[in-house]
Amino acid sequence: MRIAVAGTSAVAIPTLEALSGSSHQLVKVFTTGDRASGRGRNLMQSDVASWAMKKGFEPIKVDDASQMQPHLTDVDCVVVIAFGILLPQEILDMPAHGFINLHFSLLPQWRGAAPVQRAIEHGDSHLGVTVFELDAGMDTGPIYASLKFPRDIDMRSSQALEFLAVEGAPLILKVLSDIEGGVMPTPQSEVGASRALKLGKDEAIIDWKSSSQAIHQKVCAFYPNPVARTTFRGSQLKLTETSLLQESPVEKTAAPGSLVVEKNHLYVGTADGLLELITVIPEGKSEMKAADWARGARAISGDICG
Repeated sequence: MRIAVAGTSAVAIPTLEALSGSSHQLVKVFTTGDRASGRGRNLMQSDVASWAMKKGFEPIKVDDASQMQPHLTDVDCVVVIAFGILLPQEILDMPAHGFINLHFSLLPQWRGAAPVQRAIEHGDSHLGVTVFELDAGMDTGPIYASLKFPRDIDMRSSQALEFLAVEGAPLILKVLSDIEGGVMPTPQSEVGASRALKLGKDEAIIDWKSSSQAIHQKVCAFYPNPVARTTFRGSQLKLTETSLLQESPVEKTAAPGSLVVEKNHLYVGTADGLLELITVIPEGKSEMKAADWARGARAISGDICG
């Protein structure tokens, strides 16, 4: 089949690589237009655009679905991965085999923009990918296939997305072969459906009166963006990696938000024990080991975060 891919972020690249080495013909690559990025607000092209140019494709940059229309007349199917543009039904109906989407959840769970992050935040026992036919709804189309994986409790959302992107690429190839063979998708159930709204900075603030597990899940889910955070002596402190304790390595207990400072370790009291801070980003500085930060800040046991 003649295949186009529509994507923006790096999670689309494993599928692009798989398609370019497959029996299918990758003929077009759609991506979003260049965006201002960084402190200098310089225009930067998407990860997908960079990949396409390195591989000899001229990426078709669009900011609205209508701009795709003239390029779809000779395409059999479009694979969508983290594209970021809403596609109306009249566009979805143009290719002979429609649009299929690689979504990073076990649909109907976590429909929306941040499925992996919400699954981790809520402590789901498994993560997964689903390939489904796009319709005009929010991730509501009929399902071709899915894969399910146990969740490592320390896996952050960036690592999880990279893993799922790699695992999802061969599933896309399988589904495309199934479509060629006449396989039809199964209507998606509404039982167990949930929404995965984009993460907000206001949600990133740690409540130390929560359990250690809930806080650890938030830290994992909110990395690398927007990053879970607290305050210390009036300055922001971002938490980039934490660790749950199977048993307390120190004799001390601590009130929620209270530090326990050891020579090479730093802990914070929670509702049900201690949580170890592994790495942090102090305000105005780069990421560092939490114990090194505590020494530099002259933090002592009993100091309060939050």
